[in-house]
Amino acid sequence: MSVAPTQLSAQGLFDISGRSALVTGATGALGSAVARALVASGTKVTLTGSKADALEQLGSELRTAGGDVELVARRPASSEDTDAMVRAAVGAHGRLDFLFTAAGENRPAKIEQQDPQDWQAVMDGNVRGSWLACRSAGSHMIDQGDGGRVVLVSSTRGRLGLAAGYSAYCTSKAAIDGLTRTLACEWGPHGIAVNAVAPALFRSPLVAWMYGDEPRGVAAREGMLGRTPLGRLAEPEDMVGTVLYLLSPGAGFVTGQVVYVDGGYTAG
Repeated sequence: MSVAPTQLSAQGLFDISGRSALVTGATGALGSAVARALVASGTKVTLTGSKADALEQLGSELRTAGGDVELVARRPASSEDTDAMVRAAVGAHGRLDFLFTAAGENRPAKIEQQDPQDWQAVMDGNVRGSWLACRSAGSHMIDQGDGGRVVLVSSTRGRLGLAAGYSAYCTSKAAIDGLTRTLACEWGPHGIAVNAVAPALFRSPLVAWMYGDEPRGVAAREGMLGRTPLGRLAEPEDMVGTVLYLLSPGAGFVTGQVVYVDGGYTAG
């Protein structure tokens, strides 16, 4: 993990084979896309999620594809959960090199109409869960003594507001941006790089309506496309290349960055 890029071949700059990765929220659209890409890259994966059936199905698919896969049917809701995830990864694969946090939550509502418990659920799902996963994984990486990589999931909504009942979600993603930068500062001396990938919108069950032909979806989609220079909405796979790069030796001097993968949405 600490080899300088100048000592690596071009191919070696992006070689993550044989490493051990922990992915939270692995059954979601983004988590599963990254899990598939990690396995295809030769990485050993520990996948977590609260939907046991979906997790088993994904695990079976990836094992059939030749993946070395460990499954943990938990959400990062407590330190006990995240400690168990790390123990499972280390028990199955001997060590932990990467953490990718894809578990999250959104409950849109105008602030004057939102139940404070729903607001807290979004903060817990997006911020507390990521913080706990980082705490458990980072502690182990520090003890290992040879660095590591952490990639969190932010959003353009951590930077830009949205008049669609997103006071909880936008706040949570702004917190992820702050967590990314803070941990990069704290863990840099340990050789642990911490970055975040920040999509605008990508296809998932939560926003499937925006990809359909109903008038509400068409209007929302046209609004997004109107300020997206690349002229289309994203797929989960559009995020994968950036995540793999941030985990790779080639990104060894990149830390504390929020990388927008948004088709240019934040450029204008």
